[in-house]
Amino acid sequence: MERGYTGAKEKPEPASPLRENNSEADAHTSQLRTHSNVDAARARWTLLRQVLCQKQLDSPEVKQVSVRRFSTFDLFSRKRLVAQDHGDTSDDQWVEYRSVYFPEYSALLRDNLGPLRVNEVLNSFDNTGNVCVWPSEEVMAHYCLQRRHMFKGAVCELGGGMTCLGGLMVAICADVKEVLLSDGNEKSIQNVRRLIERNRRAGRFGSTHVSSRVVRWDSELDISALEGHFDIVMCADCLFLDQYRASLVDAVRRLLQPSGMVLVFAPQRGETLGLFCQLAQQAGLCVSQHQQYDAQVWDVHLKMLREGKDTYDENIHYPVFITLTKGPQPVSHTQ
Repeated sequence: MERGYTGAKEKPEPASPLRENNSEADAHTSQLRTHSNVDAARARWTLLRQVLCQKQLDSPEVKQVSVRRFSTFDLFSRKRLVAQDHGDTSDDQWVEYRSVYFPEYSALLRDNLGPLRVNEVLNSFDNTGNVCVWPSEEVMAHYCLQRRHMFKGAVCELGGGMTCLGGLMVAICADVKEVLLSDGNEKSIQNVRRLIERNRRAGRFGSTHVSSRVVRWDSELDISALEGHFDIVMCADCLFLDQYRASLVDAVRRLLQPSGMVLVFAPQRGETLGLFCQLAQQAGLCVSQHQQYDAQVWDVHLKMLREGKDTYDENIHYPVFITLTKGPQPVSHTQ
């Protein structure tokens, strides 16, 4: 059951993750197939720089990838909360994300995060989560609700961006001792702290201790402070940045307890998912991949393959589910 209610007035809006103004930034990743010889991260941020600077995008290739793309598996409804304090002059717009399939669970998120500064996006540690919530994060949050009884002890989300939606849902629905929501970007964590405080005041967390902190996968100081602490570590769509992939593998291996498990949701994105799995195996982790792991997600996937060819590219939109363990292969999660 849901652990609290805000009492705020609600105004319904169409279901959609927090990315309405950022479709170009998500769409451009389809260049991974047609421009495989170009460094993926460089191409990604080149296009994002153009979008944020509002430059004229005359290139036919850029126009092709800048159209509205697939953005949601429709797993959560979204309602804007009308502030009861009329004296509040901030730009904050709070929304309630409620699970469509498990409506007893919902989380409060900030919808208006203010203007993005190009220098912050291009020069700070992995800013992808600052731009929007990707479908992989949405799917991971839904999966956490679906399998809420598998969570125990201490849980950590890595690279959760501005919302850490998956970890937030674990804190709300699961009987766990603690949840750490993390990202490598300070701006993201500043926002996550506000989300934690708002949801805590609304009684969403029960007795679960929920905290946040900056965790850079390549920082020995960050990782050593948390080494061997977590029963479950999870992340969504964090595999495509070449310079951090090996660091991510090392981080999850070290953060995990001996009997723990890592949950990863990420699209193929060319060879990036395969390269991550190779690195994980080389690090001594047992790797298991699952294509069909949730009935609702799979149904949307099949429908989009049939009807959404202009907007849906499974290479960049359909999250594969990967589990990593230090011991024997985990039981199958295929439905």
